[in-house]
Amino acid sequence: MTQFTRIEVANAMKETGMIPLFFNNDLELSKKILKACYNGGARLMEFTARGDFAHEVFGELTKYAIAELPGMIMGVGSVTDAAAASLYMALGANFIVTPVLREDIAIVCNRRKVLWSPGCGTLTEIAKAEELGCEIVKLFPGDIYGPKFVKGVRGPQPWTSIMPTGGVSPTQENLKAWFDAGVTCVGMGSKLISKDIIANKDYNKLEQDVKEALNIIKEVRKTVC
Repeated sequence: MTQFTRIEVANAMKETGMIPLFFNNDLELSKKILKACYNGGARLMEFTARGDFAHEVFGELTKYAIAELPGMIMGVGSVTDAAAASLYMALGANFIVTPVLREDIAIVCNRRKVLWSPGCGTLTEIAKAEELGCEIVKLFPGDIYGPKFVKGVRGPQPWTSIMPTGGVSPTQENLKAWFDAGVTCVGMGSKLISKDIIANKDYNKLEQDVKEALNIIKEVRKTVC
């Protein structure tokens, strides 16, 4: 069962402005990555379910978050069908992120009132996702479309909430461009949780990088009209 309502999840996405995302099949390493992000101020984590037995790692990681990291909202990304979404919700996923728009996933998530964020790449897909009850649309791959696409969408649809994922960098220039364009939050994977950090187990650096990225987002938001 989920620990947070979809409204609480959506509000956390809007308030923090960033969701770290990663996958690793090593549970103990995953716990350390999660804790470093938590200590840095992140309150959401998207576990990208891309490997064998990923559901087993996620289940244990979620139990750890519930026991040790109060307020951490665990979700799952790279979900491609309704069966997988249902499995991860049964393991405690508070939100489901998908690379594509699929109505079957929308149905099972809405039935349980769990936030789902589908990957969209056209205004038609975004409109369809919102008709199916989507609160925050995932723009994927974000670096292919860019901030200009976001600004273009929000012209005729200022109510649309967008989260770019893929190619988002934790730099002042990159984050300012996205938030100036009107994104609600951003998803950051390897640009934040890099291969070097994982290989060197440099959890202190990850904690500081997360903290710095959140501070940048807080500052750039102040200048957005």
